[in-house]
Amino acid sequence: MFTVEEFNTRNGILEYRKDLVTGLSCRISAERIKRGIDQIPTLIYASDNCPFCPDSVEKVTPTFSDGTRILHGESVTFPNLFPFAAWHTVSVITRRHLVERFTPTQIEDALKGQVESLRTHHGYTSINWNYLPSSGASLVHPHLQGLVDDHPSDRVDRVLRGGEKFFKRERERYGDYLIDSEKNTDRYLFGSEIAWMAHAVPVGEKEILGILPCSTVDEFQDFITEFTKDLLTMIDLYQAMGTHAFNMSVFFVPPDETRDFSSFCSMIARINPNPSSLSDSAFMERLHLEPVILTSPEELGRFFQKERFNLGR
Repeated sequence: MFTVEEFNTRNGILEYRKDLVTGLSCRISAERIKRGIDQIPTLIYASDNCPFCPDSVEKVTPTFSDGTRILHGESVTFPNLFPFAAWHTVSVITRRHLVERFTPTQIEDALKGQVESLRTHHGYTSINWNYLPSSGASLVHPHLQGLVDDHPSDRVDRVLRGGEKFFKRERERYGDYLIDSEKNTDRYLFGSEIAWMAHAVPVGEKEILGILPCSTVDEFQDFITEFTKDLLTMIDLYQAMGTHAFNMSVFFVPPDETRDFSSFCSMIARINPNPSSLSDSAFMERLHLEPVILTSPEELGRFFQKERFNLGR
């Protein structure tokens, strides 16, 4: 379901890849990883004046229209004070300001808070996570963000349009076909209810794609426990490869658009926080909308299979 063009360069092979369903494209240049710009993470961030810490969160964060916040375990969910969606909520995951290892309960409770804050709003929904400042997190204290809009973001729109054409042609959901076709490749990781794979045409470094057996955020409630367990395994995988920061999004559609669409999770590794503030995104990623990838999806899959018994809880 994707094309590959290879070019020999002075320093190895450059690949151009294109997803034939969504139209997304990327460049894989494995030699560039030798630049060594991803340093050992600097994880010292003071909690002074943090609005998400326990002594502040209920004093300075906004409430819903009825004057409440949503509480599940350690998590606290409330409207985003500076929204960039028609409906935008935040779930503080833990009481601790900086966490190196999350528990299943912490993640599961935060996801429950997100679903509760989003499920009554009709539209295209996503649950998102920027972990650590080098991923774009403006606050280091771990938190999820939920969005609902009347129209899909560009990536979901590509999947919807491509998936509709694919369904008309093959009479099968693209997500189901993708699972079946990837199972015998080096890119496939594992899956029981949720299928996880290294995306063949990644939108970011070490992209992991999870295909869920649901389409709406309401249906997602039944899979939160399984999703949490798998997500922690993916975080372990990144850390085993030396990466700590990441972005994650889980995408859902309204109930009237479920026929051709399988909800999916996309995770990408980001450069570790470092004193010199080097980034892994530049003009290719942000302006050309065509990321330069250092780790091939097949290499990511092989690493997972080699280390799989050391990952997870």
